[in-house]
Amino acid sequence: MKRLLKQKNFLFKLGLVLCGLWVIIAVFAPLIVPRNPLAQDMMERFLSPGSAGHLLGTDELGRDVFSRVLMGSRVSITAGLVTVCITIVIGTIYGGIAGYVGGIIDDIMMRFAELIAAFPPLILAMVIAAALGPSIFNSVLAMTIIWWPNYARLMRSLVITLKENEYIVASKVLGASHLRILVKEIVPNALGSLLVMATLDIGNAIVTFSGLSFLGLGTQPPTPEWGSMVSDGVNNMNYWWISTFPGIAIFSMSIGANFVGDGLRDYLDPKIKNK
Repeated sequence: MKRLLKQKNFLFKLGLVLCGLWVIIAVFAPLIVPRNPLAQDMMERFLSPGSAGHLLGTDELGRDVFSRVLMGSRVSITAGLVTVCITIVIGTIYGGIAGYVGGIIDDIMMRFAELIAAFPPLILAMVIAAALGPSIFNSVLAMTIIWWPNYARLMRSLVITLKENEYIVASKVLGASHLRILVKEIVPNALGSLLVMATLDIGNAIVTFSGLSFLGLGTQPPTPEWGSMVSDGVNNMNYWWISTFPGIAIFSMSIGANFVGDGLRDYLDPKIKNK
């Protein structure tokens, strides 16, 4: 970890700061919000940033935008992290089995994964979320369904490469079970690539979840969430701050996650490390 932090990559460190800051905000949001994010005051509708103690202004119902952005981080970031964690587990198990067993089983399993991956991801997520009904759980489920094949294909390719190494052959000769070889020998050596992909996908997951909420398929009112807040701003285009600040939050968190993912990829790639 110390070597990772010492690398001369400004964008990686910037990404860590952005992601770390938003995670801290998400954890402690209930303690640091200056106002109740659900409280409505029709006498304070559409106040501009800095007016009457509202740092980022108010929305069409007089709710404090700053408080709602802070509380919205809990939903958006949690949804992104949960989606990536579930997909990496499913994809690792599925792709690991397919790559290790090989043969006709591998062909059948990967054709199924490719069938799902063939559909446009966002459109498929919209269809699934709409069919299941608008809710946070259904949106996360929809994103999980469209993303796990990516991890399955990556894990399969890693397993096919790693299982031919000499230490794997030696483990088989020594009588190690297939499950032990897969879990103890192959998976740990594949975690680096999976971690890089997962880090890059966190930002994509947050953007996708916000997009579903923007369309009314994710978080439902009055729960504050970045995507739904941007949607509220679209209906009130004259009041730019309603959608601008949650949009900046989405951008900063997603770009921070991408910076961290790029930094990890550069650190773990021996060709780049040796340059």
